[in-house]
Amino acid sequence: MTKWIDIAAEGSLAPNEPLHIEQDGQTIAIFSVDGEIFAIEDICSHDRSPISEGCVEGHEIICPRHGARFCLRTGQVLSAPAYEDIEAFPVRTEAGRLWLGLPD
Repeated sequence: MTKWIDIAAEGSLAPNEPLHIEQDGQTIAIFSVDGEIFAIEDICSHDRSPISEGCVEGHEIICPRHGARFCLRTGQVLSAPAYEDIEAFPVRTEAGRLWLGLPD
């Protein structure tokens, strides 16, 4: 089951600039890329540093420390030195608001 939380007004996110949400001790980074909204765990699985400090290229984010790449859509690791995926979360739009889906 998914628990949905209201995170922001639709259209309020700056392109490629993360919005950070703290939930149950975990930081989640939300990005707007080409009009799509993505939410990922804000941690590089290689060295546990914040992935949201990296650069967004298309639908990928690049770790600022060692260059590992992750898919913003799925959290899938795309290049070394990381080998473990990070968590991705669903986002939906309803009544002009963005809602983040979290495991219940």
